[in-house]
Amino acid sequence: MALPEISRSMLKNSLVLGLFAIATVGLVAVLQQATAGRIAASERAAQVRALSEILPPGSYDNQLLDHSIQLHDPLLLGSKSPQPAYIALKNGQPSAIILRATAPDGYSGAIRLLIGIQIDGRLAGVRVLNHRETPGLGDKIELAKSPWIQSFVGRSLQAPDEAGWAVKKDRGEFDQFAGATITPRAVVKAVHKALQYFDAHKQQLFAAQVKSNG
Repeated sequence: MALPEISRSMLKNSLVLGLFAIATVGLVAVLQQATAGRIAASERAAQVRALSEILPPGSYDNQLLDHSIQLHDPLLLGSKSPQPAYIALKNGQPSAIILRATAPDGYSGAIRLLIGIQIDGRLAGVRVLNHRETPGLGDKIELAKSPWIQSFVGRSLQAPDEAGWAVKKDRGEFDQFAGATITPRAVVKAVHKALQYFDAHKQQLFAAQVKSNG
């Protein structure tokens, strides 16, 4: 008689555990559904803030995230996979583009950038998305740590010339950091390549957007 009693007890415990597991899974699913919308909204707001730091206020009047295209050029944009680019419009006409580019040769690995280029080819702004550079040295590419990244504003493929697109240690026009030349060198090189990409593809980049708004 002892065996059936044990079996009934085990069955009862199994049923309780099963019901508890089902209830837990259901609760998690409900919570995920309830918070997914808020998380997506927060992520979108963070992306909007990041993009809005690149272009001058009043230079566009569209929602940048709603006007994106996919670009792929491992040589000039530095990524093996397609990356989004965002078209800025003013009164329905393209005014600028924000590219995602990667400097693969940072001191501690890849440095990912947002690079804003106005329709006339001048840089509107550059920001660092993420990096692993040395704190106190290479991390001065962040605007929060140093104004160095703002030295790109107003530059273009022609200003400076080819030789000028380098750090001063390499006889270029951009400052390096004391004790950390590799990091700024990598960023300068990546920004220069992004400008080369823009120069080579400007018509195609903006033509599709003009057509979709025409």
